[in-house]
Amino acid sequence: MIPAAKLERLLDRFAAIESEMASGASGPAFVKLSREHAELAPVIEAARAHRSVQTQLEGAEAMIADAATESEMRGLAEQERAELREKLAALDHQLKIQLLPRDAADSSSAIVEIRAGTGGDEAALFAGDLLGMYQRYCALQGWKTEILSLSESDLGGYKDATLEVEGRGAYAKLKYESGVHRVQRVPATENQGRIHTSAATVAVLPEAEDVDVDIQDKDLRIDTYRAQGAGGQHVNKTDSAVRITHIPTNTVVAMQEEKSQHKNKAKAMMLLKAKIYDAERKRVDLARATERKSLVGSGDRSERIRTYNFPQGRVTDHRINLTLYNLSRIISGDELSEIVDALVAQDQADKLAEFEAAES
Repeated sequence: MIPAAKLERLLDRFAAIESEMASGASGPAFVKLSREHAELAPVIEAARAHRSVQTQLEGAEAMIADAATESEMRGLAEQERAELREKLAALDHQLKIQLLPRDAADSSSAIVEIRAGTGGDEAALFAGDLLGMYQRYCALQGWKTEILSLSESDLGGYKDATLEVEGRGAYAKLKYESGVHRVQRVPATENQGRIHTSAATVAVLPEAEDVDVDIQDKDLRIDTYRAQGAGGQHVNKTDSAVRITHIPTNTVVAMQEEKSQHKNKAKAMMLLKAKIYDAERKRVDLARATERKSLVGSGDRSERIRTYNFPQGRVTDHRINLTLYNLSRIISGDELSEIVDALVAQDQADKLAEFEAAES
């Protein structure tokens, strides 16, 4: 059972946040308070429901214990007590899940980078399939997507693609997609019907806000150059492409999709912030690695996380040994949620087991 004192501390903190927000906080301070308020709101709702049922249960037990209570009323109170105990147990479980340690970036929008791996043109085609899968999945979640950059292959696939996903909580679900995705199928270029194995790597970064990472102008080197490849009349005529180097970390990003140098610079800065923010988060996570035993959602990009087997119509997520036989609906993005939701549930179960072990 969640200790009452812990619930009271949460309720007190929530009231304090609301008071600070109402007192005229502004700028970065208000952004931080708003974020904490949004994260605590569902916890507080569950805590208030938990406290209400606990109070009702105490009232029912007091009535049962009172010698003056008539037998008929005592019987009704005992029935109510049983129902309230069951309800309280469910709320207790729900509240424990709400109180599980959360990734600070879970509420963020996300940037998804897809790169063709081993397999040549077939890997590039598969990378294109993954891009389409994520675009459809995000649309079903109500998130807005924008392609930041594309590098096409000769057969219509993509050597690499970068997708911005704008929506609260996008990173919380998409982060489980980080890793190596493997495909087994007969390529369109294969004349003898042989099955080939190709791969693509997906990296999901939380989109950083100004309050998350501070980048000084003096630490940046910004180069402009003429865009190459597809792009229309502006190609090789104006220096619209932008390359930004963050000198302290030697992080480099480049953007040339827009005709406007200003727009390319803005997109490049957004991607740069996300990469620096992600690198710092990974540094902190590495220092805490011994606290986590599960690999679910670790985002280790060297890890083969999923296999898409077209001849058998199946998708297997190797982290949770989940196999589904609706490949076409998953690769289309329509039923990717079946895998994502299973990964979220497994991660919660693992964290809850650790939470309860620490309590005992």
